Amino acid sequence: MTIPSEVLHAYGWTDGTCAPLAGGLINQTFLVRRADAPVAVVQRLHPVFGADVNLDIDAVTTHLARKGEPTPRLVRTTDDRGWVVVGDAVWRAITYLEGDTFQAVPDLAIAEAGGALVGRFHRAVADLTHAYHFVRPGVHDTSRHLARLEDDAVGTTDQEGADLAHDILDVARSLPLMPATPRRHCHGDLKISNLLFRAGGGLALVDLDTVGTSTLAFELGDAMRSWCNPLGEDVTAVRFDLAIFDAAMRGFRSVGAPVVDAEWRSIVVGLETVAVELAARFAVDVFRDDYFGWNAARYPSRRAHNLVRARGQLALARSIREARADALAIVAGT
Repeated sequence: MTIPSEVLHAYGWTDGTCAPLAGGLINQTFLVRRADAPVAVVQRLHPVFGADVNLDIDAVTTHLARKGEPTPRLVRTTDDRGWVVVGDAVWRAITYLEGDTFQAVPDLAIAEAGGALVGRFHRAVADLTHAYHFVRPGVHDTSRHLARLEDDAVGTTDQEGADLAHDILDVARSLPLMPATPRRHCHGDLKISNLLFRAGGGLALVDLDTVGTSTLAFELGDAMRSWCNPLGEDVTAVRFDLAIFDAAMRGFRSVGAPVVDAEWRSIVVGLETVAVELAARFAVDVFRDDYFGWNAARYPSRRAHNLVRARGQLALARSIREARADALAIVAGT
């Protein structure tokens, strides 16, 4: 796969060179160079994203830029289009920002810098007025995912899957009640690889296709679920790293992002809830075997990979529960 000539022509980059850019899991991503200097990142959007998501990205990043926050920006074509359609594929270009990315949190300094970067984002978009054009349905609908798991486990002949489903549903029944909190403009996918760093500090958030309205419970809960599990999702023996959580919350608090009292507690509740939710989603795919990608080099089947991932997220949820009181003390500032 390469960038179609129609796309390069639309941006006036027919004299440029392009090469795949590593790191993207959803969109096909390329770096365009001219005179051996980076010009832009060009992406073929995954069909799950409608073209109108680019209107949302443009609105959010324009607002961030006005607030003085570094951010990738949508590049317009020579005839002022925000994207290019070739066949049934949507292509767009965004400005290139140079910096460092990480697949896992390497140390507490990066955790704190990342938390501060996320806090700066939320401080900047607090006064944004925008009605989103592209909305992902059912995001973090925990009850729906648990209901699907319960339905799939009933009457199954897969005893291993049924036992796992029982364990997940048992943990889900004792999840703490989610506090009522306001919806805010959110990035929507704050895994650490979607943060760009430079000289040890947080530079910008990238991969903005998931921008929309949500709660800090799921915005930061999902972020901390991945940041505070440095062993990743492909092992069963995982643990919640409270020190990373502490550093990230310290960074987030330091920049003065607008947060009401109930939202601090909701971050911890969201963290535990999202771990259970993801365990349920992986377990559903143990039965249905039709959704998540899987590593054929390490596992004999998608089902086998999903068993590991579901057990890992369940173990993480239990580890979070054990640390819940300490995590609540951290967000309370004590």
